[in-house]
Amino acid sequence: MDDFAPPAAGELSAIYDLLYRLGVTATYTGFFHTSYAVYLTIQQPERLLLVTKWLYPEVAKRYGTSWRCVERNIRTVSGVAWSRSRPLLEELARAPLNAAPGTSRFLAILTHTLSGNSAA
Repeated sequence: MDDFAPPAAGELSAIYDLLYRLGVTATYTGFFHTSYAVYLTIQQPERLLLVTKWLYPEVAKRYGTSWRCVERNIRTVSGVAWSRSRPLLEELARAPLNAAPGTSRFLAILTHTLSGNSAA
C-alpha cells in the first residue's frame, strides 16, 4: 500500500490542470488532497474500491490530517467543480449527472479521464 514514491511536480501537473479547468483552484485544501488521491488511483485503480480504508488514510498520512478531513475536502472540491463546470464534468463522466457526484465517483471520473480509460 505504501510502495509508491512521492510524485514529482511534473507528475501532478496534468491533475492540477484538470482541476483548474473544472474551476477548482489551489486555494482549497482539497485541491491538494484530490490531486494526490487521483495520483494514487492512477498508479493503482483498485484504491477506488476502498476509499475510506485505503485511499483517504494514505492521503491523510501525507498531509498530516485525518481521513475524515480528506473526505470532506474532496467533497468540497467535487461540489465546486459541480457548481462551476457541470457541463465539463458531465463530458468527462460521459454521462449526464443528475446530482453532484460523490467523492468516490468524482475521483473515478478524474482518474479515468487522466488515465485514458472509458467512462467512470
